[in-house]
Amino acid sequence: MQQLEVRTDLTVVGGGLAGICAAIGAARQGSTVALVQNRPVLGGNSSSEVRVWVCGATAHGTQSFARETGIMGELFVENQYRNPLGNPYYWDLVLLEAVRAEPLISLYLNTDVRTVEAGDGVIQSVTGWQMGSEKEIRFVSPVFADCSGDGLVGVLAGADYRTGREPRSLYGESWAPEIPDGNTLGSTILFYTKDAGEPVRFVPPSFARDITETAIPARRIIRSDLNGCAYWWIEWGGELDVVDDNERIRDELQGVVYGIWDYIKNSGQFDADTLTLEWIGSVPGKREYRRFLGDHVLTQHDVLEQTLFDDRVAFGGWSIDLHPPGGVYAAERGSKHWHPDGNYHIPLRSLYSRNVQNLWMAGRNISASHVAFGTTRVMATCAVLGEAVGIGAAVALRNGLTPRELARDRFDLMRQALTRSDASVLGLVDNDPANLALTASVTASSTLTRPAVEVSSGTLPLTTDIAMVVPIDPSLDGFELLVDSSGGTLTVELHDPVKPQNYLPAALVDSCTVEVPAGEKRWIHVPLSWRPEQPGNGIVVLRQTPAISVHTAATALPGMIYFAHREPAPDEQWTEQFRAWKHILPRAGLCLRLGETSAYSPSKVLGGYARPYGGPNLWSSEDLAWDPEPWIELSWSNPVSLSQVTVILDDDVQEDLINLHHHRTPFEAIPTLVSDYTLEARNGDTPWHPIATITANHQRTRHHHLPTPFEATHLRLTTQSTNGTPRAHITAIRTYGS
Repeated sequence: MQQLEVRTDLTVVGGGLAGICAAIGAARQGSTVALVQNRPVLGGNSSSEVRVWVCGATAHGTQSFARETGIMGELFVENQYRNPLGNPYYWDLVLLEAVRAEPLISLYLNTDVRTVEAGDGVIQSVTGWQMGSEKEIRFVSPVFADCSGDGLVGVLAGADYRTGREPRSLYGESWAPEIPDGNTLGSTILFYTKDAGEPVRFVPPSFARDITETAIPARRIIRSDLNGCAYWWIEWGGELDVVDDNERIRDELQGVVYGIWDYIKNSGQFDADTLTLEWIGSVPGKREYRRFLGDHVLTQHDVLEQTLFDDRVAFGGWSIDLHPPGGVYAAERGSKHWHPDGNYHIPLRSLYSRNVQNLWMAGRNISASHVAFGTTRVMATCAVLGEAVGIGAAVALRNGLTPRELARDRFDLMRQALTRSDASVLGLVDNDPANLALTASVTASSTLTRPAVEVSSGTLPLTTDIAMVVPIDPSLDGFELLVDSSGGTLTVELHDPVKPQNYLPAALVDSCTVEVPAGEKRWIHVPLSWRPEQPGNGIVVLRQTPAISVHTAATALPGMIYFAHREPAPDEQWTEQFRAWKHILPRAGLCLRLGETSAYSPSKVLGGYARPYGGPNLWSSEDLAWDPEPWIELSWSNPVSLSQVTVILDDDVQEDLINLHHHRTPFEAIPTLVSDYTLEARNGDTPWHPIATITANHQRTRHHHLPTPFEATHLRLTTQSTNGTPRAHITAIRTYGS
């Protein structure tokens, strides 16, 4: 047996998505990191050992323009490229390679941290046992991040925490119980099946549950074609201690799985003769345990009211999703949901301990009430919290600050680091003084100034209300729609969504009734108008008119999405606005002609927001048929010294990507991404100097480091091709000196 000591700037305990992103986030800030994981693979609940879907702010497509950027966004996009079929082992590889790509990270798999040395509110070290190699390893760092899920490091260090459900009186949360209790969300074990192509019998083990003696067949959906997370409701242990009783919970869950499989195979109710079990989990996927207390406890009110924190470092969008403590045996439905009107913010003050001064936390153990935890617990949200913790830990350490001092006194440092990292934060303006591009002027070979989609792919009758999001910059002065009509009138409304991250009709701005004569493929003018105080989105609602059909198009304009009116399912509790609308026409739209707009102007690549937020926030060229190699150019009146150029492309954050089986996205590279481009610079009238030539790109963010600084007055990016979209889209161009 060896006894080792490892010294790094940051020790991250936990190799799930929160820990992975914390480690990468800190390493990219220049900190050395020890990433300590007690399993043989990375990924936590998302790994091939447990196989839970990575859900996040998109809420399976419920929220709009909500997919995460930053490190989690990179993982989503890379997995889509490498692993479009959702193979869980390929997902493991995506995560492992992302960690191994960072030279400042030292990875310790199979290493279970068991002891913590701490005193006077400070952690000195943590010690773990590396199974298989019989090594006892002591990790010494000035700061630590507990991304372990269960929160063992924090509790051994004496950090304040809660488990279970707080009383309603504590935070005034309507979904909290009147009387507090120790109930939590339970754990889950999943299974996969396959068709063997020949009859396969199943002899159930003695411990398989007879589910016909329970409420499971009546209360849960069981089908022979379902796999993996489609059985998320195989959950139990919420009335126990999910850590102390972990072995009992595992045994019970496996008994339930085999009982369900026995029911599918042997009840005679399913066409399952040739099906066999391919995989069953042996590690329970835990949902909830300790929640540490920070300087702010996120609550139901923060989520539903979308509190705009000054120290916001991440966002979420999943519903408040709570499950009955009885889990799979409960008579109630398996979950209840309360969706916010759009994405909500999470502050830095919820990501560090209030009484252990060098302890950060990310994942399901952050400072949140049980009710708010119901939304922050999903893994893509845990991941963006991890990136924020990694960046925060590195920035604070570099500047000699505690986490509290960074959040309260020097959050400007954190904001600049988040911006430069392209982190998942809403409403984050790039005003980094180090970004030389902010002092440049910008021109382009063409710009989408009068956007229109005129080629019909079919029709959609207005048998229900249809809504569409329209970017308004600086004003809307009417538009045209292509319709078929048997005659009559069409009522159209224009609404303000009020919050820039929301995409719902919230406040009526204008309305009109348009006479529509009978005929096919008629362009009608809709005279709605609005000049908002700031550029933003408007929500146009076409009221139900069965005598009129609107023409659909195979493509959509940037930033435009469409909804149809709907009614909620019985278990859904949504706000009155959100419950009424469901996305339609994915990657497509309506035939329309908008008036002149600045929504896609070249200036959008400088400063501002690097994702949709009150508008698409990107430059779009005209169609490639008119401008086959569009370029955008930055110019400075005096030479600047360029050492790095960062290009942020449009990876269509409206597209809902997922790591494992849930739905299939029909492409490997995101179509809106530029595929081939060149980057070149010059000083005055000298010839263009090549900086980079990129081909077959499938990534959102590209960092181009110059081997030696280059004095430049002009910088030009020229697009040769995209991954499918008919225009070039550039979200941001940032330049930095030495």
